[in-house]
Amino acid sequence: MKVLYDLALMMHLLGMAALVGGWLAVLAQPRVSALMVWGARLQLITGIIMVGLGEGVASLDLMPDRNKVGLKLLIALAVVALAEIARGREKRGEGEAWLVNTAGYLAVLNVVIAVAWG
Repeated sequence: MKVLYDLALMMHLLGMAALVGGWLAVLAQPRVSALMVWGARLQLITGIIMVGLGEGVASLDLMPDRNKVGLKLLIALAVVALAEIARGREKRGEGEAWLVNTAGYLAVLNVVIAVAWG
């Protein structure tokens, strides 16, 4: 199970890199790329998998802080929703920079919470 957890963690970090890196790459002219949307989706899915493994597999000796996990989950859901909405609107030619930037800032906030919250 440790290998599965580590694989989920690697995918989680790759999702974060795609989301935040994709946002930083278009910061001058904000728009949501498919890479950012898939990064947000990957973050959400792998985060849920990691929490499930941490809670359910005793041999991993992990006990996630439920308050931290709950806050990160709410932010991740908001990021995915904003990215999906922004991408859909851009496909119709109605792009809005505030949706992209809000998703980007919230993604960075989630990274800060992950690192700073003991």
